Amino acid sequence: MSLENIRVVLVNTSHPGNIGGAARAMKNMGLSRLYLVDPEDFPSSEAVARASGATDILDAAVVVPTLEDALIGCSVAMGTSARDRRIPWPLLDPRESGSVCMEQAGQGAEVALVFGREYAGLTNDELQRCHYHVHIPSNPDFSSLNLAAAVQVLTYEVRMAWLATSGQPTKQEKLETTSMLNAQPVTADELEHYYAHLQQTLVDIGFLDPNRPRHLMPRLRRLYGRSGISKLEMNILRGILTETQKAVRGEPHKRRSD
Repeated sequence: MSLENIRVVLVNTSHPGNIGGAARAMKNMGLSRLYLVDPEDFPSSEAVARASGATDILDAAVVVPTLEDALIGCSVAMGTSARDRRIPWPLLDPRESGSVCMEQAGQGAEVALVFGREYAGLTNDELQRCHYHVHIPSNPDFSSLNLAAAVQVLTYEVRMAWLATSGQPTKQEKLETTSMLNAQPVTADELEHYYAHLQQTLVDIGFLDPNRPRHLMPRLRRLYGRSGISKLEMNILRGILTETQKAVRGEPHKRRSD
């Protein structure tokens, strides 16, 4: 719920498409409160097009004439800055800014992430109204970020901090899309059927001499026993053995490339 305490403030945006792109970035990361300080062109069909479904954020955007108006009620404001300033100011990187956002919002404070103009950023006077400056450590040889991209970077860090604070996972295990069998372990009897199939295949291709088996199968059992094979993986292994036996017998067999 503390994400509701965080607002994104865009100052004097000149291109409406960037407003839409920022709204999309916000919605991707679970933020919804957008403040626009004296935008040059808003509302705009171009903003709606770039929002790509985040039009609810555009519809609820608060348009104000000054940054002071956009910061009413805020206890903490963070202004993005792409260059060094003559006046020393508390400086954060994006990850630190996400942590501070969640720390403050978790205590019920209102927090603002403030972004400046596309061509010039925030003025010194505007930055001095912010409690922290945030610098994105981009490539110094090509450091200028698109406004919506800068919003994406900072809101991503806010979301990561929110997930960590709320005890939610920051990554999801990738599941096989073709079958839930990948999550199901193979059973003992299925393993036994596989070992029998494997042994016969090894005999068919001449790798295993049934009269002098030595310790090959026990070693293979130990190997597969350590692997934690799933049902889907077992199906793949059995399919390989089946096609190998067909090839040995000179029968038509599949060639899989996927």
